[in-house]
Amino acid sequence: MPPQIVVKAVVIALAAFTILAFVGVLKGLREYRFIGAGVSATNTIVVSGEGEVFAVPDIATFSISITEEAKEVEAAQAEATRKANEIIAYLKDAGVEERDIKTTNYNVYPRYEYRETSTNGIVRPGGERVLVGFEVSQSLTVKVRATEKAGEILSGVGSRGVSNVSGLSFTIDDEDELKADAREMAIDDAKEKAESLARDLRVDLVRIVGFSEGGGGYSEPFYARAETLAFDSALGSAQAPDLPVGENKIVSNVTITYEIR
Repeated sequence: MPPQIVVKAVVIALAAFTILAFVGVLKGLREYRFIGAGVSATNTIVVSGEGEVFAVPDIATFSISITEEAKEVEAAQAEATRKANEIIAYLKDAGVEERDIKTTNYNVYPRYEYRETSTNGIVRPGGERVLVGFEVSQSLTVKVRATEKAGEILSGVGSRGVSNVSGLSFTIDDEDELKADAREMAIDDAKEKAESLARDLRVDLVRIVGFSEGGGGYSEPFYARAETLAFDSALGSAQAPDLPVGENKIVSNVTITYEIR
């Protein structure tokens, strides 16, 4: 083979090798850039923050139970329905909207009694289960948006034959904005702590690498005491209780992880 052809072949091979090597290095650099970008931060500090917002409740919520017993299920249902309809009509007349009156439970139970039985004068143990009637119960949950009328409405409901009034609480109808305000305060609190800690440690904050809100955004509602809901069912009348609504506290707790250098 002529020397010129050999030299030319070697030059071509070296050029091809150089190109392949360059492509490999370039690919490695690209992969290194992406791999490096995904490396987790090892030098970090963790701080927590808390934010609190107070607001006056604008919703009063309570539950009503109606229970009736009769020998026939139709009679128990009819009386329970009559009382429920009377209470619902009163609530609407008092300004409670239909969307704020909700049936949460309706049950029909047979009622039994165990009676002793005997054979030839000998009492048989355990007795005999005898159907003696039926029990019908209906539960309603009521929202009162005019909280200043909550005591008056409770009094009116109590005088209309309810079996139980319970679970009175004062809450805030739309808490999203308040929760966002509390979260912002909590983040600012955590940021101030992180900056102070970084100064003490003689380090710099680089970026946030972790965030969580645990047990945050909750509200502490006001609950009326049970005795304030009592009414004189024997007299068919009730004294309107005084129900101050106070303030609700919305709390947010956050945890932030910072990378440091």
